This record gives sequence, C-alpha cells and structure tokens, in this order.
Amino acid sequence: MICCPIKGRSVYDIEYLRGLGMEEAARSRQPAAVAMSALEQCLWDIQGKIANRPVYELLGGRIQQRIRLYANINRSTDPRTPDGFASMAGRAVAAGFDAVKLAPFDEMPRDLSNSEVIEDYTKRGIACAQAVRNTIGPKRDLLIDVHSHLDVRRGLDLARRFEPLNLFWIEEVTPADPVTDLAAINREAKMPTAGGELIRGVRGFYPYIKAEAVDIVMPDPKYCGGLLELKKIAAMAEGAGLKASPHGPASPVGTAAAAQVCATLPNFLILEFSYGEVPWRAELIDPPEQVVDSALPLSERPGFGINLNERTARKYAVS
Repeated sequence: MICCPIKGRSVYDIEYLRGLGMEEAARSRQPAAVAMSALEQCLWDIQGKIANRPVYELLGGRIQQRIRLYANINRSTDPRTPDGFASMAGRAVAAGFDAVKLAPFDEMPRDLSNSEVIEDYTKRGIACAQAVRNTIGPKRDLLIDVHSHLDVRRGLDLARRFEPLNLFWIEEVTPADPVTDLAAINREAKMPTAGGELIRGVRGFYPYIKAEAVDIVMPDPKYCGGLLELKKIAAMAEGAGLKASPHGPASPVGTAAAAQVCATLPNFLILEFSYGEVPWRAELIDPPEQVVDSALPLSERPGFGINLNERTARKYAVS
C-alpha cells in the first residue's frame, strides 16, 4: 500500500507521491491508481487553502475563461430506447447544455460471433443517436461513446453510418489494446475520435498518442494518477497536436477538481458532466454546483473552492 511511505511527508511532495503511486498502480492496477489519484487531489486542495489561492494558480495559471461542459445522459436515461434517450436529451437542453453524450451500445454482447445479433444492436444504437440528434437539433453537439464494443471492421462501418449525424466525436470504438485498431479507425473516420479513459499515467498514454489512436485524449483524473498527471498527459497531447477532454462521469467534487486543471490547459476542449442521475447532485457541495450556459463557473476560492456538504452526504448515503 502507498499510505505508509507517505506518512510524515510534506503536502507539497506531489512528485514524490506520483513516483511512488504510479509504481504501485502498475502492480495493483485500478484500485491503487484510484487511491493514488484521490490522495494527490487532496494535496492540491490543501496546498491551495494554505496559499489562499485556487488550485489553477498553482498549476500555471488560468488561460481558459470558459470551462465548457457536455451532458452525459447515458446513466440517467430510462428506458434506454430512442424515446428514452430523446427525452433525457431534451431535459439536458432545457437545463442549458449545448452538447450531449450517450453510449447507446452498452447492451450489445461482447461476443461478436453472431453477426445478426450484433447488427440488431447496432441498428438500435444508431436509432437512439438519431433520436437524440432530432431532439437537440443540428446546431448542438452530439457525442457517442461505443465503450469498446466493436472490432475494426464493424467500427469502420459504424463510423461511416454515423456520418449523417455530424458527430462532435466518436469515443472508444474498439478496445485500446491493440492500439493499432483504434489508429486504423482514426485514420478513416470522418468525425473526430476520442478515448483513453482507463489509461494510467504518461507512460500509458505515450504509445496511445504516438500511434495516433485518437484526435482527443480523455485522461480521467480519478484514475490516470491525479491532476498533475492529467496536466502532463495533456501537455504530451499538445505536443502531438491533439486536444484534451478529461473523462469524468463523477461527482461535483471530481468535476470541480478537473475544472481547475482544464483552466490551465492550452489544448482543453470540453469537460464531462453527469446529467440527471440524482436531483440532489448540486447540493452535495458547498457552495452548490452551478452550470451556466453549458459551462462550469470556475471558483476563485482557495483550493478547489468547495467543501463537501456533510448534511446532504449523510442524508443520501447508501447504508
């Protein structure tokens, strides 16, 4: 475990924690990576509060005046039908979002051996996406996440079939390994491609970026190694001419933390926001979370500028 070696260290020893944590994450994989990322984010919040400065000032200063958001409606949609997705997309638009993402192939079997079954699920997924496009109109952005359900041949076919919908991006069409599969789709797809949510650290992203797997990298700050790791990954992507859009269908705390980094990234594109899952989401932090014109107002208070609302957390805690 990484907790004992950091006992007694300074809250400023983030590079030390990074080296220790990424080594442990390589052995223990996801649980260690998530724990390390959480500890690292806590240290940034503490540093900001000690210095009486928002975290973005500690990470190089703000250059993005608008932290644009897209509404991920995938987990909040019920039923998962064209009408169900369209209804939730309509709610997101009414709430002020100008970009919407869904993953309409989640029910597709991982076994691709039965072509008729896979084609049936493919048609259903495209119908859901079409229903959302019809609802949000041609001027708002539509994002599709495939959650790595397809192989190269079917992925290329799907990208062609999605061309009429004018996608903002298509995400993770195939698994990241082998990376050559995503690269093949990226070369042929007419729309931008995105991905990388489960990749850890700059070492993990280096071959992904070098192979030109995607146009837009999506490191997840709760998994990739934390905020500094996210900034390093985004810098590597910037050098390759790629955009960075942090993955993060998480809580208001995670969104607030990610936004502090996004504000400092020259190649920032858009940030994920989980929409419609629970009615009390905004009240989980103090001051309550706000979304204004599909953007997150960035706090200038010390640290992340928020505190956990313990009363709300206790009220809705799962026993």
